[in-house]
Amino acid sequence: MRRERLARELAARGIASRAVLDAMRRIPRERFVQEALRGEAYRDASLPIGEKQTISQPWIVARMTELAEPDGTGKVLEIGTGSGYQAAVLSSLFELVYSVERIATLSTRARQTLRELGLQNVHLKIFDGSYGWSEFAPYRAILVTAAAPEAPQPLIDQLEEGGRLIIPLGNTAEQTDQVLCRITKRGDETVQEAHGSCRFVPLRGRFGWRD
Repeated sequence: MRRERLARELAARGIASRAVLDAMRRIPRERFVQEALRGEAYRDASLPIGEKQTISQPWIVARMTELAEPDGTGKVLEIGTGSGYQAAVLSSLFELVYSVERIATLSTRARQTLRELGLQNVHLKIFDGSYGWSEFAPYRAILVTAAAPEAPQPLIDQLEEGGRLIIPLGNTAEQTDQVLCRITKRGDETVQEAHGSCRFVPLRGRFGWRD
């Protein structure tokens, strides 16, 4: 089974959370990619999904999810719904998943796929994701699936105490040299950790890269 093989590959590459690996086993990634690319769905690679956007490679999905330290409770916010795959993975690891996407066609397509899979605890919104989704804050974790020049303050503000913001940060005009970071909220301060290099599409919006 392709999903089982993928889970074994992810474990070999250092994904240690059994819950995360089980979530990766459950979600059919081929449902979130273009039909012509379904044969490539279980390669550990990003794939185009239209609108100049991509579905992240499975390893980065698993790694970002693991860094959020899910325990089956709480609310999680995703910035950048894209195909809906990351939200689907999160759906069995948190009580409620909220996801914001600025591109309407992607959000509409993701909503349809998530409904077809019966994932009823995922809620979507079309908006500038760099603002977050304050209506349902605070969140146990926030995952940003696009790179920002710095961590958007609204997202930090929407974390609960001890909450974790998982975000790729890149501080060059070319939006390269990105680092996957985990920022933990501790009172009025934050603790930032670096977790290796990465490459994401840019976060567009008021608190991201400007168009």
